[in-house]
Amino acid sequence: MHQVLVNKFGGVEQLQVIPLPDPEPGPGEVVVRLTSIGMNHADLMARRGEYRLTSGNPPFTPGLEGGGVIVAVGTAVSDRTVGQRVILTLDGPKLRGPGQGTYQSHYVLPAAHTIPAPPQIEDVLLGALWLPYLTAWGCLVWRQNLQPGQWVLIPAASSSVAIAAAQVVKQCGAISVGTTRNPAKLEQLQAMPEACFDYLICTDQDSWWRQGKKLTAGRGFDVIFDPVAAGSFLNQEIRLLAPGGTLWIYGLLGQPDVVDVTPLIRKRAALRGWLVNELVEGGMATTAYTHVLNRVADSTYQLPVAGTFSLGEVRQAHITLEKGGHIGKLILVPASISP
Repeated sequence: MHQVLVNKFGGVEQLQVIPLPDPEPGPGEVVVRLTSIGMNHADLMARRGEYRLTSGNPPFTPGLEGGGVIVAVGTAVSDRTVGQRVILTLDGPKLRGPGQGTYQSHYVLPAAHTIPAPPQIEDVLLGALWLPYLTAWGCLVWRQNLQPGQWVLIPAASSSVAIAAAQVVKQCGAISVGTTRNPAKLEQLQAMPEACFDYLICTDQDSWWRQGKKLTAGRGFDVIFDPVAAGSFLNQEIRLLAPGGTLWIYGLLGQPDVVDVTPLIRKRAALRGWLVNELVEGGMATTAYTHVLNRVADSTYQLPVAGTFSLGEVRQAHITLEKGGHIGKLILVPASISP
């Protein structure tokens, strides 16, 4: 097998692929040959030393998601078989402790922390579905209880989570408005069937918020679902909230800055944080897994793949993710090690 290590906190030069003996499962465990590893901004933060709660100290292996094919089954496992396609659960990688992420060709974990995958779902998607769709569905449906006809503002519209959120909003019968700073991305998103935003706004001008006000007939947005949430952009979002609206923050893409929360009082609105792991803590994980797998299998949810990389291309994959020029999900495909 092969595994990616971060030798020191820092740049992509700290990423190294090392060979290891093929693992053996213990009692109750399975070995999954990963065919798909979803890449996330948390991986970049871990490499840079900004996400130590998950990574621990170097050397460590990044990665939050994974899926593939079971190649070995330990004793006392009766409900998983060799050749079965599965996805690692949200909390599966955490069981091995900090720094034991999914950037590797094979992964050992308890069989109970794998979810059988429907045959309609491609191998390349198996390890890339949880973070986009569970982040969106868990927040907007489970926590927010989104209702038909409500208006939802979705910044960073080219990201996999935002595209997933637009699909979730559409299924709920609500109205989505995506935002992006890049005019070229705006045109690309408008041409993508997966990016099913009802409206798109380019935020490269200071007056972008006027478009949001106009779309909602001056009322504002019932829900804002934001991974940026900082500085002048967050100030404008707060002003765009409808009376009683909620702004959910699920990421840390923005730089900390001064924010005026005064309008929240007048609007009786709320600023709340969201972590996808709440689904596990709240006992909703199985319901969420089933929902996402069913909707991906019947093509209600369609995740656009922006690019795939072998483990040997992990440095280039991180550079691409850091540049942010892509639309959709970047995925590591460990089947081949070398570029």
